[in-house]
Amino acid sequence: MIPMVDLKKQFNDIREEVMDALKDILEGTQFILGPKVRELEEKIAGYHGVKEAVGVASGTDALHLSLKVLGIGEGDEVITTPFTFFATVEAILYVGAKPVFADIEPDTFNLNASEVEKKITKKTKAVIPVHMFGHPADMEKIREAASRHNLKVIEDCAQSFGASIAGRKTGSLGDAGCFSFYPTKNLGAYGDGGMIILNDKGAAEEARSLRNHGSKGGYIHGSVGFNSRLDEIQAGILLVKFKRIDDYNLKRRQKAALYTKLLSGKGCEPLGKVTCPSERPGAYHVYHQYTVTSPKRDELQAVLKENGISSTVYYPVPMHLQEALRGFGYKEGDFPAAERAAREVLSLPIYPELEDFDIGRIAGILNSV
Repeated sequence: MIPMVDLKKQFNDIREEVMDALKDILEGTQFILGPKVRELEEKIAGYHGVKEAVGVASGTDALHLSLKVLGIGEGDEVITTPFTFFATVEAILYVGAKPVFADIEPDTFNLNASEVEKKITKKTKAVIPVHMFGHPADMEKIREAASRHNLKVIEDCAQSFGASIAGRKTGSLGDAGCFSFYPTKNLGAYGDGGMIILNDKGAAEEARSLRNHGSKGGYIHGSVGFNSRLDEIQAGILLVKFKRIDDYNLKRRQKAALYTKLLSGKGCEPLGKVTCPSERPGAYHVYHQYTVTSPKRDELQAVLKENGISSTVYYPVPMHLQEALRGFGYKEGDFPAAERAAREVLSLPIYPELEDFDIGRIAGILNSV
């Protein structure tokens, strides 16, 4: 089998450092909001060139708390993509706001800035672009539209740690950037975890309070908050991996380039069986996923499976057609680019430790179909 991701290989490379970090934490016995969390927050803020970072329990919580501290609530509308993981929409619903969808770009799978403009109403208060599969969304155009209408921009960076556009890292381009440290992410913990980055000190302080039951310290509570703390063990593991994140991302880019080279001229043709992922000028794609498209997606996936090769469909049902969101009145045909992506995308194995030989094998099978 060639898996989608092999966390054991990565762990074997960093085993000694991880075990040392765990030993320090266990001996120190400070497990919640300790020095490792503070160190990680400082390093991630510095890495992104922002003033504040707040560790939370998950990427979903990062989105949820960001919406709350930026004043999004009951009756507000938030524009986002229908082609994303469900958590993007859940966070909007958690604060009592209404998700409003705009279609995607067919080549990057990211929110289409031109479509965002069409969806803005008097109730619109924010936009959540998702940097899908590690490719930055068109933040310049999204920010321009948001600025004209005085909207907040919350970046969903769950898949894009280290990605950049025009030299600026995703997460630093809006009012808040939200990261997931789910184990399979480019920067992944060994459990759940997330982080908010922003430049607003007041909003950051509110997020720190909300993540800890609305506490002001010493059992004094200024608001009803949540239990959403990034724990010390996960922070310690993330610090070990964080020092390697640029190398991990570079290796992902190298693996992606090899895929595209081997598939080009055979499988990878826009009008052929398979279309390779694109990368816009000025964008630094970190390939959380290497995602091809094909009208024969299901047949290709079946052949890969027969040959012991994993592949995954992210995401087979776009948000506007999810049963849980049926009450918003969307129907098939409302967002054709997102619906086509749901029918045609196929993500292939990609991770820093993936052998070039295995990429050759996968490409060879696709080319032979």
